[in-house]
Amino acid sequence: MNALTPFVAHSDRTLLRKNGTVGILERLCAIIEPTDTQKNNAKDKYEAVGNWLADAPQHLFIAARISPQGSFALGTATKPLNGLEYDVDLLCRFTAFAGDLGPADLKRLLGDRLRENGTYRSILQEMPRCWRLNFAGEFHMDVTPSVPNAACSNGGELVPDKKLRAWKPTNPSGYLKLFEKRAALIPMMRLQKAFAAMDSRGAVDPFPEHVGFKGILRRIVQLLKRHRDIYFETTDESLRPISVILTTLAARAYEFCVGKYVFDSEFDVMLAVVRAMPYYIESYTQYGKPQWYVANETTEGENFAEKWNLHPERAAAFFKWHCQILADVEHLATLEGSDQVTKSLAKAFGSQPVNQVVTDMAEEVNMARQRRMLSVAPKIGIVTGASAVSRATPVRSNTFYGRK
Repeated sequence: MNALTPFVAHSDRTLLRKNGTVGILERLCAIIEPTDTQKNNAKDKYEAVGNWLADAPQHLFIAARISPQGSFALGTATKPLNGLEYDVDLLCRFTAFAGDLGPADLKRLLGDRLRENGTYRSILQEMPRCWRLNFAGEFHMDVTPSVPNAACSNGGELVPDKKLRAWKPTNPSGYLKLFEKRAALIPMMRLQKAFAAMDSRGAVDPFPEHVGFKGILRRIVQLLKRHRDIYFETTDESLRPISVILTTLAARAYEFCVGKYVFDSEFDVMLAVVRAMPYYIESYTQYGKPQWYVANETTEGENFAEKWNLHPERAAAFFKWHCQILADVEHLATLEGSDQVTKSLAKAFGSQPVNQVVTDMAEEVNMARQRRMLSVAPKIGIVTGASAVSRATPVRSNTFYGRK
């Protein structure tokens, strides 16, 4: 089946297995994303840096607009492997820019303001196109200057290129709005019809606690990023596809699939999105060499895959990785038994978080059984909670002697 093939209904057994896998993946995403404490810490520091820049006496800062960009803004951040720091991205947009400063001068002006703060001065690091604040042991914050892009009708911006000789088009705010619009799309599920036909006198409390993804597109992006990190963990870091490419391809594929198909489960949504991702990579041949293009749809002239054209091995690495994640996701749909599922998930997404999920779920099942709150509902499987649908069958407590 390719990305353009309609989906067919599955047996109850297959559907039950896929819903169980989705439950595990949802819990996995909750573990690999930043905790509420980490998110709040990043938010507090972002606001402090933003206020410091906004309060600068220089006239260019008076009308400056500071905004987050990247994975934290999109809600797709994941914990880096091996204790590495989070990357929090900020954009300082100089809306009062008069055109008399070049990218190097504006970057220098931004750095001077950050140095005026004693705390930031000691952790400030100059990067090719931005300034980095290294909050030790937590995360680093990259602050990039930008100016309005008069040529972009969608409110785009210009940021310095790495050599600070010119401006490059981008549009983080437009990208965020488009991503949020796509993330708000809700797939049509055949299972919704099954739920509607069930006795409405009760409510289902499914186990795992979240049977479905908490925001399907965002969860898919998080799983793509974690699989990529595991896959490229022992290879040259430069070969890893950058997150914005994964996010862009997944978002475009998600919009197409949700508008095209009716699905049996959220697992099938994820599988369809992964299959369709390469369709949104443009390619052509120039002077006998392949050229790759992953467009930022919200502005003209930004190619997220521009480095692939300078380093073709990066394009090859992406397609090799994509074949692997597609194979891994397809394989998950065929597995039966918790041991096989756990082993396959651990290989694809990391043993530590997967083992933690499985352990937590086992403890919850045992606790629910002891409290006589464990049942089996049609098309859903094991459910926990005091309320259950009328067709749910209670599961007896296990005494390990074959009787109660």
